Amino acid sequence: MKSMISALALAAMLASATPALAQKKDSKPARELTAADAEAFVKAAEMELFDYTVEASRIQWINSTYITEDTDALAAQSGAEGTEKAVRLALEAARFEKVAGLSPDTKRKLDILRSGIVLPAPTTPGAAAELSQIATRLNSTYGKGRGTLDGKEINGSDIEAAMGDVRDPAKLKEMWVSWHDNVGAPMRQDYARMVTIANKGAAELGYKDVGAMWRSAYDMPADDFAKLTDRLWGQVKPLYDELHCYTRTKLNEKYGDAVQSETGPIRADLLGNMWAQEWGNIYDIVAPKGVGDVGYDIGELLKARGDDPVKMVKVGEGFYSSLGFSPLPDTFWKRSQIVKPADREVVCHASAWDVDNKDDLRIKMCTKVNSDDFVTIHHELGHNYYQRAYNKQSFLYLNGANDGFHEAIGDFVALSITPDYLVNIGLLDPAKVPSADKDLGLLLRQAMDKVAFLPFSLLVDKWRWGVFNGTIPAKYYNKAWSDLRLQYQGITPPAERSEANFDPGAKYHIPGNTPYTRYFLARILQFQFYKAACEQSGWTGPLHRCSFYGNKEVGAKLNAMLEMGASKPWPDALQAFTGSREIDGSAMLAYFQPLMGWLKEQNKGKQCGW
Repeated sequence: MKSMISALALAAMLASATPALAQKKDSKPARELTAADAEAFVKAAEMELFDYTVEASRIQWINSTYITEDTDALAAQSGAEGTEKAVRLALEAARFEKVAGLSPDTKRKLDILRSGIVLPAPTTPGAAAELSQIATRLNSTYGKGRGTLDGKEINGSDIEAAMGDVRDPAKLKEMWVSWHDNVGAPMRQDYARMVTIANKGAAELGYKDVGAMWRSAYDMPADDFAKLTDRLWGQVKPLYDELHCYTRTKLNEKYGDAVQSETGPIRADLLGNMWAQEWGNIYDIVAPKGVGDVGYDIGELLKARGDDPVKMVKVGEGFYSSLGFSPLPDTFWKRSQIVKPADREVVCHASAWDVDNKDDLRIKMCTKVNSDDFVTIHHELGHNYYQRAYNKQSFLYLNGANDGFHEAIGDFVALSITPDYLVNIGLLDPAKVPSADKDLGLLLRQAMDKVAFLPFSLLVDKWRWGVFNGTIPAKYYNKAWSDLRLQYQGITPPAERSEANFDPGAKYHIPGNTPYTRYFLARILQFQFYKAACEQSGWTGPLHRCSFYGNKEVGAKLNAMLEMGASKPWPDALQAFTGSREIDGSAMLAYFQPLMGWLKEQNKGKQCGW
């Protein structure tokens, strides 16, 4: 999954880098705080953070696009300053929690300040520098990570691509093991130390632990949010179970019992992705006979037309323009990193940035001309258009209604990359639009990414919540990770693992300290948004064939939600676009309903589950 960098997100990210410096105690006798004091504090805090994040964004951008010891040092220094501010302001905000007479706006902003830090730190002297160094080191370790293929070193973006293309199980195992060993294992001690420091910071802010603090940022009590995610998973799990059963059968048919058993869990490296989080790259293995070939591959269509990475981004921009959104600024094209530079180390993980909190929008990618990156571009641009839509809000509202919203916007637009859309943009010959009898193939291809991702997107933070609350002690980090992967995904590593390993660290969002439940919410929300947009556009055909490309009424209603930023509780924003105040998995089930029935037929007589 991808990430976005906006003003408040940057402040939170930097707050994950270091703990706060110790504060001097005021020797004057304390007076009772008032609502006016709170309003004055919030106003000053917003001004301070706005100015800081512009400079910090530039430093972080340089560090991400030009990794050296010097840029690491600058990023660490900036991170220390950012965390000092963020944690100092969070502690100050906590003082106003019980002040009478607060306006709803002031209370909301105080809560955002108090809970918006990713990894808060205690006010212990020296903790700031230590945690900043740890966070920077973790991020750089990942960015410089290497695996091997045929015994030769291969970088992160190339090994991701190779995991999707290679079909030799021995080579897949080599890549999986080398990446997890080389990238994850060196992080283990640093990560454990980081957890200890951050939990002390969370306690100072009044939270049980960092995980509880993360869950409190969803306009509901932390425990209620955990229950919400469990409810949503319960809704969609039957669809995942059927997909898992069918995919395992196909892998067994291809590789045989010696590689993949026809019962039990699936070997993690066989699913076309380093983390087995999305399985679309092995669609050729699972494609049903007769209807599996949908007749086109977006990557091949792009290459045939001569599209390069920049043209791919132009196409993505065109989708949003068709909804009535203004074009991206000229600076976007001058300042974005669209392809990987040949002369230096960079963080290739795709992200979208708003550097000046206004319209200095950028994406950072190592784009390749393929279907995955075509979809990723639509996703990342969704972040950029969201950032620009809410840029007139005050600083603390420069964010999505919740972090799942930010991820869902680009994803629901990407759902509209249907044959109808590809025809409209001149990429697909109308004569080659798949007929209705190919719909199962289209749905299966989508499910291999969209549905397969659900349990992974849930378990990443399930693991971290356990790490932060102590139910997963450091001595069992890797076992707990493998156990959760088995429990939720039904997968198992291709080689023996031990506590000498740190497999969670091989996934960017763990060393990058990016909360992951947002991606689970986004998978659910994107189908809610998509179904609402299709209904608004008057689409009457099968839901999965809908494209609202060119519908400015949908664009206007969407923009009305985006402009709200974080200024209202997320149910208000959800209702503004969909008419509902509840996140619900039924839209996803409706989208895949034809596939669900077909999968059940295919799985008859099989021993499903693991």
